[in-house]
Amino acid sequence: LTGVLDDCLCDIESIDDFNTFKIFPKIQKLQERDYFRYYKVNLKRPCPFWADDGHCSIKDCHVEPCPESKIPVGIKAGSSNKYSKAANNSKELEDCEQANKLGAVNSTLSNQSKEAFIDWARYDDSQDHFCELDDERSPDAQYVDLLLNPERYTGYKGPSAWRVWNSIYEENCFKPRSVYRPLNPLAPSRGGLHLTIYFIFTGESFYTWLEGLCLEKRVFYKLISGLHASINLHLCANYLLEETWGKPRWGPNVKEFTRRFDPVETKGEGPRRLKNLYFLYLIELRALSKVAPYFERSVVDLYTGNGHEDAESKALLLDIFRDTKSFHMHFDEKSMFAGDKKGAKSLKEEFRLHFKNISRIMDCVGCDKCRLWGKLQTQGLGTALKILFSEKEIQSLPENSPSKGFQLTRQEIVALVNAFGRLSTSIRELQNFKVLLQQTR
Repeated sequence: LTGVLDDCLCDIESIDDFNTFKIFPKIQKLQERDYFRYYKVNLKRPCPFWADDGHCSIKDCHVEPCPESKIPVGIKAGSSNKYSKAANNSKELEDCEQANKLGAVNSTLSNQSKEAFIDWARYDDSQDHFCELDDERSPDAQYVDLLLNPERYTGYKGPSAWRVWNSIYEENCFKPRSVYRPLNPLAPSRGGLHLTIYFIFTGESFYTWLEGLCLEKRVFYKLISGLHASINLHLCANYLLEETWGKPRWGPNVKEFTRRFDPVETKGEGPRRLKNLYFLYLIELRALSKVAPYFERSVVDLYTGNGHEDAESKALLLDIFRDTKSFHMHFDEKSMFAGDKKGAKSLKEEFRLHFKNISRIMDCVGCDKCRLWGKLQTQGLGTALKILFSEKEIQSLPENSPSKGFQLTRQEIVALVNAFGRLSTSIRELQNFKVLLQQTR
């Protein structure tokens, strides 16, 4: 991959260098901070679009939550001040962690974290534009430690997985019914229906049509394609290579990467998808640079209850914002929705509703780990879009009082940072695969 990206004035090599030497090391550290490592999610919401086929039974997908008696009372109570410090002792925590094998989502938290969550719930303000958020007060919503539940290959595939991606592309990307998008030619006659999760569209006729769309609709497709490519890269880079005597070994799978992205294997599709990954990176990078004034105000804290850690987390976040501002080839979002006011407003609303629908489709993912990271990354992108479409509100924020025109909840902030962290990791992993491919030739 080389050269300038479509609909941008930015080249791939500049993004690679910027990400490798400035962003990636810092965003990795930020994701390890307490404020950003815990994400509240409801993995039990029913699919709103079709009958649930049931969750997959693969152990790497399975969630085996702690018994009710071991869930910290402070987390279950939400914003309530009542909690018991004795709810979890160290032995119970060990038992709970042991029960969550490989891909299980680990909802165990420390007593210190329990106290912080009670204050976080009070600190948040519920407001959302582009995603349908989980109700944090639901008894099915739980805090998850993202560091204990990394995104990786789980073996989730088949008709259920195919249906999710097919619904995202076919029903939510802007497309008249007269335009035919052929599915992966390998499916279903040659390789099974599940293979279509990897490659949804082929054919130059589709791209000829796509280039004829307005910028906004092309951007929407590229964002979804870029997210799809990024998720596939994570699975290739953190693949279950072998499991000997119950000790799994995870690592990069070059063969799987080639199958999903090689130009010959994908009939030219792979490089297009990877370019869309870079495009998505630029969009979220632009959002980070735009939202900096919101966090630069003294009234905004990354509040966990630990003053020293909170100050360090905010300093690191502001340092990342300075780096994003220094990038000299940002995507120009002002070129979007720039037509007549009535038409632009209508298109923006359609854009928002399409994306919100995609966030709801994440509740149809049968693998709990895949659902967790799918919901987080779509919410992160939705938050980025909310930021880009709220420039005037951000610029007029009061310095020393809570903002009314623009507000981010803690969930949105956590999703924004972790979703961009996933994109940064994808681009870094792409560099690793380039090296591995050279070694295998």
